[in-house]
Amino acid sequence: MMRAGALLGAFGVLAGSASAQESSADLAKKLSNPVASMISVPFQFNYDRGFGPEDGHRETLNIQPVIPFSINQDWNIISRTIMPVIWQNDIAGPSGSQFGLGDITQSLFFSPKQPGPGGLIWGLGPAFLIPTATDELTGSGKWGAGPTGVALKQEGPWTYGMLANHIWSFAGVDDRPDVNSTFLQPFLSYTTHDAWTFTLNTESTYDWEDDQWSVPVNLMIAKLVKFDKQPVSFTAGVRYWADAPDSGPEGLGFRLAVTFLFPQ
Repeated sequence: MMRAGALLGAFGVLAGSASAQESSADLAKKLSNPVASMISVPFQFNYDRGFGPEDGHRETLNIQPVIPFSINQDWNIISRTIMPVIWQNDIAGPSGSQFGLGDITQSLFFSPKQPGPGGLIWGLGPAFLIPTATDELTGSGKWGAGPTGVALKQEGPWTYGMLANHIWSFAGVDDRPDVNSTFLQPFLSYTTHDAWTFTLNTESTYDWEDDQWSVPVNLMIAKLVKFDKQPVSFTAGVRYWADAPDSGPEGLGFRLAVTFLFPQ
């Protein structure tokens, strides 16, 4: 906990006093932009059930720091990391319980600092799959890489766009299945003047090896508040699995998140 506190404190030093200069609504709207020039550290908890014949369940805490780096006066590199910590039980039949890390997904977006024609905000770059899982049932056992991109527009209170990547495996444990998957995340959000944000998205994955879709549809509500000068966003939502492999998950799940913001 002390290390986490020191890390957040370091981010706060980087942010300076900028958070006091932006309204809560402006910061909430920046959170809807995956390539905003703002450090954010989300802790996102997800619960899903219905895996396999034993009705297995999984709880996942995604730690997802987003850190922008300025290259020059025109361009940023946005680092987006997803590090899952997983608790699960009977997700592959009577497979018992596992707890530990999943595979890390690391994305880097090269993004213009100013919107393009028509207000288009975009970023392109590589995505990497890093086999950090501590159990074979919490990860793929494969190294992977591929392209990633995002494009969006922000008009008034609305934000809408799409984030996508495709990852192929190129190394790893020989007897584990290859990774060849496409991730698609269309999103639509509405932010009010008092910093409430309502978001609808999907986080769909197509597995080209098994010809299977996984399609969770998420509906979320977030509220940004400030503790002294520190902005924090709280999120709650539900998800419905519109499609998934026969082994699950299925039905309804839920999501809770806390995001610390450090505007630059």
